[in-house]
Amino acid sequence: MKPIVQISLDLTNIDEALETAAMALRAGVDWLEAGTPLILAEGLHGVRKLREAFPDTPIVADLKTMDGGYLEAEMMAKAGATHVVVMARAHEETIKCVVKAGKDYGIGVMGDNLGCPDMVAGAKFLEDLGCDYVIHHIGYDERRGIAAAGRPMPSPLDQLKEVVAAVKIPVQAVGGLSLEQAIRCPKLGAPLVVLGAPLTIDADAFKTADGDLEASLRKICAAIHDQ
Repeated sequence: MKPIVQISLDLTNIDEALETAAMALRAGVDWLEAGTPLILAEGLHGVRKLREAFPDTPIVADLKTMDGGYLEAEMMAKAGATHVVVMARAHEETIKCVVKAGKDYGIGVMGDNLGCPDMVAGAKFLEDLGCDYVIHHIGYDERRGIAAAGRPMPSPLDQLKEVVAAVKIPVQAVGGLSLEQAIRCPKLGAPLVVLGAPLTIDADAFKTADGDLEASLRKICAAIHDQ
């Protein structure tokens, strides 16, 4: 598939999220993500507001579903989400429920392998259960905890090649990537590129990063889409 640029709106205020989303779309971003902090702060209201403001744009609801899979996916679909996220470490019945809801409501299901003891096996597990995409994800707390302990910080690029080889569905690499690494992802077999904390969002304060973000995003989107 052609490269897709997704911005993660890891914000806690819907007005700032709407402003950031509008700027991102002007710069060439393809998909919006209602990040987990935004969903925790604003819930279905936040997703509805994004859908009202951007009626034709794909919206990923980063639910990180662990249980109640069908209901969570159904609620977000009715609010306007086009994609939802379920965790590989959820029970397989939960993943199956999210996949069923995806089919019933015509939305995409993204399976996240964060925290899997075997990340490659986790990605394959998600594909086998019917997920449409794999998110190969090294978590925020994991990265910071390991770095604080003085050990090399893990990266989704460490096993990206193996994950891509293990599945036939599109892969997204998430977790502490530099801008340069994120831009390279399509060439490494991961065409769904996420821009968010800490690339375009202040990772500590969960607010929009300083600087001319729109101009930067425009250059980044062009570099990704040109691959």
